[in-house]
Amino acid sequence: MAQQTARRAEFTARDPWRYRWTVLGVATFTQAASGFFVGGLGALGVHLQRALELSTAQLGLLVSAAQLMPLAGLLVAGVLLDRYGERWVVGAGAAVVAMALAAGSLAPGYPALLAALLVVGAGYSTVQPGGSKSVASWFDASQRGFAMGVRQAGLPLGAALASAVLPLVADEFGWRATLLTGGLVALLGAALFMGCYRRPPTLPTPSPGPLAPEGREPSGTPAAQLRARLRMLREPSMAKIMLSGAGLVSVQCGVGMLAVLHLHRTSSVDAGRAALILVASQGAGVAGRICLAAWSDRSRFGRYVTVLVCMATVVAGLAVLMTPAGRVPLIASGTFVWLGFFGFGWYGPWVAYVTEAAPPGRTGFALGLAMSVNQVAIVTVPPALGLLVDRTGSFTPAWALLALATAAALAVTARAERRPSPPPRWQA
Repeated sequence: MAQQTARRAEFTARDPWRYRWTVLGVATFTQAASGFFVGGLGALGVHLQRALELSTAQLGLLVSAAQLMPLAGLLVAGVLLDRYGERWVVGAGAAVVAMALAAGSLAPGYPALLAALLVVGAGYSTVQPGGSKSVASWFDASQRGFAMGVRQAGLPLGAALASAVLPLVADEFGWRATLLTGGLVALLGAALFMGCYRRPPTLPTPSPGPLAPEGREPSGTPAAQLRARLRMLREPSMAKIMLSGAGLVSVQCGVGMLAVLHLHRTSSVDAGRAALILVASQGAGVAGRICLAAWSDRSRFGRYVTVLVCMATVVAGLAVLMTPAGRVPLIASGTFVWLGFFGFGWYGPWVAYVTEAAPPGRTGFALGLAMSVNQVAIVTVPPALGLLVDRTGSFTPAWALLALATAAALAVTARAERRPSPPPRWQA
């Protein structure tokens, strides 16, 4: 064993960049582990509604509660990551997720469960941008899209595993045990990241992205520095990032929350089989994040065209769910798998585009800013969709709303993609 360890250390000394694959694996696992419980909330929808007597809107609020704190937390996490690095910031955030879920398993009812999920969101704020930044620092542009796709596949991978496991745990031990299970998984992710992550041996100086022509660090008071950083919002590249991200993440939320309920109520599929179809949809999302990101590495049209393709195919899938064919179990199931591939798979090329558009030295803040805009949709869409379903008694208006929002984002950003971008205005 000692000889094998010595040989591995010797090989790593000769080729230190080979460790990037370990970093990728650790970051992917931590992503999956930290988002495990929240990713399985959709599959637990029937169980939670029965146990806590929840409406669909209240179920949506549970999803929103876990995503509310990152509205501000992602920006704070971005600054912390740029200043202190990924290892302890991400590890501490994942540990907070674990402790909050463990506390939530003791919640006496719905309000306390909401409060626990608020704390989960605060911890998770560091994991998403921190994992992306760690992978971006280890991989160059020729492999960054693929690496980001693999790493971002951790979210639907964790959700797929949770959707398969947590309903069984709830059947056997009750809903409280599902939070404890999620906490243990998140704690394992925190320990692995803190124990295994290392910064790259040298940090190459990236070329300035379209969000900033100069890589100077903003000077002045903290408020002035924040204002300077927020000037990124004026850039055309950031406008594309915000619109496409908000539209597609809304679809992702809608599918994750409503797929099981749609199949159970509209297509008369029992809850167990419906949960397995959601697992298949999220598994397709894992494949989509890897395949679409790898395609973006090789596409001569650029990464953002891959995102445009995802928006177009998602609108087509949502249109099917609005027709009578969307009530047929086989067609509805296939459509949710389709939406999983493109409606979850878009994130790999999208986040690679964000990292390459970021100014040098501020990748963490750019990721935090872009993801915090997504959080607005993540927080508002689930309860809005749930309320719409409760009021209308149908899933069609919810799918129509998502299709309309995505189509509008597609139309605006596709036109912007054809126009040449003006010189960036962001100045430090």
